Amino acid sequence: MKDRFGIGWRPELAAGILANLDRIDIIEVIADDYFDAPKFKCRALRTLARQVPLALHGVSLGMASSAAVEGARLDASARLIEEIEPEFWSEHLAFVRSGGIEIGHLAAPPRTEATIAGAARNLATAKKIVGALPLVENIATLIDPPASAMSEADWTREILAAARCDLLLDLHNLYANAINFGFDPRRYIDRLPRERVRGIHLAGGRWIKAPSSGASRLLDDHLHDVPQAVYELLEYAEEKIPQPLTVVLERDGRYPPMEALLGQLDRARAVLARGRPAAQAEAA
Repeated sequence: MKDRFGIGWRPELAAGILANLDRIDIIEVIADDYFDAPKFKCRALRTLARQVPLALHGVSLGMASSAAVEGARLDASARLIEEIEPEFWSEHLAFVRSGGIEIGHLAAPPRTEATIAGAARNLATAKKIVGALPLVENIATLIDPPASAMSEADWTREILAAARCDLLLDLHNLYANAINFGFDPRRYIDRLPRERVRGIHLAGGRWIKAPSSGASRLLDDHLHDVPQAVYELLEYAEEKIPQPLTVVLERDGRYPPMEALLGQLDRARAVLARGRPAAQAEAA
């Protein structure tokens, strides 16, 4: 197996993706978009999965919470996975609801033993219902979670160990958190169990001002090109991780020409080609 490079499926990009499958190794689809979709859309997705490797990416389960994950959402995920037969599925280390209230976005929970235990329970439930563990993804946050007792890297590592699951490492989320909260993203990568990293997300963002303090924050918005700093993190990660990775470019709006997105994938390929010899030598 070798490194693979893909892109997130969006209706606005569908024509460009289908016309360039020779340059795309894998497609990532937002699972939640198909939970209540008409049958013909699911059949079309299944057909697509027969043409190119496909991964399902969840956004609403809220795995990293002391509250139990909703059974109805897991059932919907299980049905979709059974029908589509993706290569793998993934979800975020986040919470999205509490006390029956939907927050409306991915939120970072306090990094405590309680949320580690809650995430492990939720992931065990997911494995039981779906039949396979998801890759779990680190998220970006504009607020350092209050009442946290450990660093993000250590918290993530403890969840991976407790749940025995693998990581989808979002490098722009990592970069944004490192910038916003003053830590070294390379040391975060160093703290991860390298054998657990199976996927990479690439994206871009923009600077915003906090309305109260006026302080600048880097927002992960998926509306901008992958910045140079994220490519540098990709090369650093590749120097540390010898196993093949699946690298997916995420874009949710302000779409450039398809050739520009494919160019970002090509750049990621070139970056990994540089980092691979060092990783393989260290592993040996």
